[in-house]
Amino acid sequence: MRFWREPLLQFFVLGAGLFVLFGRAGERAARDEIVVTAGQIESLAESWRRTWQRPPTREELEGLIEDRIAEEVLYREALALGLDRDDTIVRRRLRQKIEFLSEDLAGAADPTDAELEAYLREHPDRFRVEPRVSFRHVYVSADKRGDAVRRDAERILAELEQKGASADTSALGDPIGLEPEFESLPRSEVAKLFGAEFADSLLAVELVRWAGPVESGYGLHLVLVRERVDGRLPELAEVREAVEREWQEDRRAQAKADFVKRLRERYAVSVERPEGVRGDAKAAAR
Repeated sequence: MRFWREPLLQFFVLGAGLFVLFGRAGERAARDEIVVTAGQIESLAESWRRTWQRPPTREELEGLIEDRIAEEVLYREALALGLDRDDTIVRRRLRQKIEFLSEDLAGAADPTDAELEAYLREHPDRFRVEPRVSFRHVYVSADKRGDAVRRDAERILAELEQKGASADTSALGDPIGLEPEFESLPRSEVAKLFGAEFADSLLAVELVRWAGPVESGYGLHLVLVRERVDGRLPELAEVREAVEREWQEDRRAQAKADFVKRLRERYAVSVERPEGVRGDAKAAAR
């Protein structure tokens, strides 16, 4: 008891109490102050103008300001009550905002021609010009002809070979809901219409000569490729816009990954894995 009666100790305890009290009061005062700046008011008025195609009236502007104050009051009270904690939507939105910040910083500088040229060479498959084919085809339906479909296809092929590239095919083969002739079709479009194997076959057959039967998802076809343009890697000038867009996307993604990695180094991360929850290796492989 004599220890607690010491004046020096009492002075110290009293001073510490006042420090805590005034510190909290200062924090509360700072938290209670709301300032609506001129810039914010201009932004509110501009947003109104873009929406309604006219400036707000005085009453409308005052309403916008009051709504801005109400928003700030409710926002601060929600933070004070901890309503932002453990809220998935809030966490996700805050994550997005800081990711956008890192991406914006990464995209500040424009790439040079040398950087774009190097990027084009490093990722040729992204920008390669597809091969294109111009071809005719005669369809032979397995549904209609059954077991005789291949024999009939070979018979029609022999007839087409005799008539040559200019053969009239209107009376040959079976009906199909596709054009009998296609002009300069990209390989990917051919694959969408007939299947990938059919498209690859067109890139391999001899030009201006009937060939087949070539199989598609519909059945058998006899084909004549009139013209074929090989795929190639374009010059930068031809695809500069696409290359720059991809370069920027990759740079933003890398900047975000680096940003997270640097921030993560500030934390000691531990993962407490529950028993029996290890993930499915086969599902992951799929």
